Amino acid sequence: MSGRTRAQACPERTCVGCRQRAARPGLLRVVVIEDRCVPDHRGTLPGRGAYLHPTPACLELAVRRRAFPRALRVQGPLDTGELRQVVGQTDRKT
Repeated sequence: MSGRTRAQACPERTCVGCRQRAARPGLLRVVVIEDRCVPDHRGTLPGRGAYLHPTPACLELAVRRRAFPRALRVQGPLDTGELRQVVGQTDRKT
């Protein structure tokens, strides 16, 4: 045997909140639309994306560290209201 495995590689991304690496399906993609952070559940919205664990703790870390403007390469503060609602709903389901 050659030592190769048949397991498919799963892309990893870094959470902008806690800075830990995780498999892409376990993270929530976030994009900017008109100065708002919008969750991209399907991963198809245009533009630069940042990845975040869908937990309130990681969201608060990202906001406190001002990680979204830096990761998404935009100037000024961003509205995270819609993102907070989605992360809150996701957290309650688990």
